[in-house]
Amino acid sequence: MASPDHRATANTASDDIVFSDSKGPHDALHNSEEVRRTETTDRIIQNAKTATDKEQKMTLLQGIKLYPKAIAWSMLISTCIVMEGYDVCLINNFYAFPQFARKYGEEIAPGHWEVPARWQAGLSNGANVGELIGLLINGYVSERFGYRYTVIGCLMLICAWTSLFFTAQNVQTLLAAEILCGIPWGVFQTLTITYASEVCPVAMRGYLTTYVNFCWGMGQEIAIGVIMSMLKRDDEWAYRIPYSLQWMWPVPLALGIFFAPESPWWLVRKGRLDDAKKSLLRLTSLNRETEFDADETVAMMVHTTALEEKTTQGATFLDCFKGHDLRRTEIVCMVWAIQNLSGNSFSNYSTYFLKQAGLDDDDAYGFALGQYAINMAGVFGAWFLMSRGIGRRALYLYGLCGLFCMLFVLGFLGLVPEAHNREASIATGSIMLGWALVYQLTVGTVCYSLVSEISTRRLQIKTIALGRVLYIIVGIITAVLTPYMLNPSAWNWSNFTGFFWAGICFFCIVYVYFRVPEPTGRTFAELDLLFSKGISARKFAETKVDVFGDEAASLDSSVLHKYEKGLDMSKTDSKVSGGAV
Repeated sequence: MASPDHRATANTASDDIVFSDSKGPHDALHNSEEVRRTETTDRIIQNAKTATDKEQKMTLLQGIKLYPKAIAWSMLISTCIVMEGYDVCLINNFYAFPQFARKYGEEIAPGHWEVPARWQAGLSNGANVGELIGLLINGYVSERFGYRYTVIGCLMLICAWTSLFFTAQNVQTLLAAEILCGIPWGVFQTLTITYASEVCPVAMRGYLTTYVNFCWGMGQEIAIGVIMSMLKRDDEWAYRIPYSLQWMWPVPLALGIFFAPESPWWLVRKGRLDDAKKSLLRLTSLNRETEFDADETVAMMVHTTALEEKTTQGATFLDCFKGHDLRRTEIVCMVWAIQNLSGNSFSNYSTYFLKQAGLDDDDAYGFALGQYAINMAGVFGAWFLMSRGIGRRALYLYGLCGLFCMLFVLGFLGLVPEAHNREASIATGSIMLGWALVYQLTVGTVCYSLVSEISTRRLQIKTIALGRVLYIIVGIITAVLTPYMLNPSAWNWSNFTGFFWAGICFFCIVYVYFRVPEPTGRTFAELDLLFSKGISARKFAETKVDVFGDEAASLDSSVLHKYEKGLDMSKTDSKVSGGAV
């Protein structure tokens, strides 16, 4: 019989053996998991670096050859903005429309009808109020349901609420229609820009995002053309037909967008990497010249998303005001607001302004038609300037300087004696056409590219929405002030309004010089790193960063690990453009 000491020793040894047997496999499994995670992280970073290098070396022509379908889908979704440009131009130019004034205005003199300044401000601000609601809703809805279904739902709402415009018997119903239609318009303002920036490479980003501004000008041009065709009518159809034409857009656009691929960046943020790869393949063509690899591009998106998760605490509206994202939000907001602060109200009220300056209906609308044509042509001019290597910051800054000078000239034209009012009116129209050209070559167009590039991917929709909210708030203020400035029954400033906006424009120039950086040619990950390091706006262009160097070493592998399953699923043996997919 064994002694108690011997039994205790044996039991202890047995316990040690059992403990050792249970711990050894656990350690091995843990080490194996760590090795696998490290390999996954290394693979993602290497693929991301390869995709980034290819994208930065890609020329504009190569991008067009590789992403022709992305261009087509982006242009289709951006066309939603045409509806907003059409209606905003319609209501602002209807104020000078005799038939509209008789229906919804008041008789201020025998035979002379005018929509009162209070209702002009109310109708213009009605759309702004609706857009504010739409912008804030979109920050949640589009991230929840995706870009495509959000846009399609908004198009259906446009179909329903256009009937209010068509059947309105009083100005109050018109106001309700403006507010309700403003909700989906607010959604379009952010989603069109975000989708354009996320379906194309760096070389094409500035062009597809600024195309949104072309669509805005297209809507304005169509609206003026429709109004001119209605000038000879003297019945209610003179303004009901223009409103009814808004029904021609939603259904065809919704059918086309239903078949559009979802944003691959949105799919990556949702962890749907296999779907992100399929979306990329639908956005690209077989092009061996760039050695495109869908898996590498998805890895780049994963790496950027993980980097943003490390530097950005969350993805709510509140997070837009935390850390370095506060700076990005501030810049986006100001870049949007400066569009209105630089004197853009003259563009929206051009026909009304010219009529008060003495032109008849045909001449006034003729000038407006030419101005909106210049708005569209200005986008192509901005593309040419960008293709020549001129950065977004430079275009925005020097464009403001040009606008400042012309606003002063416009103000001085108010000093022309009454006897030469006709000549002053022609000069005013000419200056406004020149102002519109400079605005669209620079501030009006480049803004869309800046806001899409400066905001982080995770917070892009919310940041752009906040910027657009400030734009609308400033727009509401200008929409209230401008009718009083121009209305002969109110302040009647006429041309002297130019002095007011020139002063505001000067402060905008100072802000842009010190605060707005140069994002041209930078990947989203590089921009994230530049902002996180607090680089000065004036040094952005010359500062070199390596997002795959020290930053990659400090990247938490657990953040990348949650994308691993999707990455493994997306690996197939198929080939895309000569590269393994």
